[in-house]
Amino acid sequence: MLIRTLNGHTPKFGKDCYLAETSVIVGDVVMGDQCSIWYNAVIRGDVHFIRMGNKVNVQDGAVVHCTYQKSPTTIGNNVSIGHNAIVHGCTIHDNVLVGMGAIVMDDCVVESNTIIAAGAVVTEGTRVAAGTIYAGVPARKLKDISQELISGEIERIANNYIKYSGWYK
Repeated sequence: MLIRTLNGHTPKFGKDCYLAETSVIVGDVVMGDQCSIWYNAVIRGDVHFIRMGNKVNVQDGAVVHCTYQKSPTTIGNNVSIGHNAIVHGCTIHDNVLVGMGAIVMDDCVVESNTIIAAGAVVTEGTRVAAGTIYAGVPARKLKDISQELISGEIERIANNYIKYSGWYK
């Protein structure tokens, strides 16, 4: 892994985090407990800050970045960012699944208990209502989320990534 101090900011990690050997974490990044950053994922807090809560997993090839002096990135608790997703200069609340290859752009707010479908593009400034599934390009509300999807997908994936990271520690 590459952990790099930049412009006086050194990444900070909570307890029981896992950082894969090829992950990159740079600059003004603070993450909570039980987070995992997987192979070839990049968390780049070079142009603004990135804050991540507890139980956040950033899967293989995903990128978390910001916009210079304009849009930081804030990620809540129990969030899964799927393989090759891009989360850029936005706010993601608790209990969210960002699907594989999805893009969440600047100044978006993704409220709690939400799924951003694989391949979706959430365009700049979009507010994703709590308890919904957004899909498509550009992403639009597909439907309200069921309790089964909240527990069967959002919570299950976040908990599985804690288990998977334990295999590597």
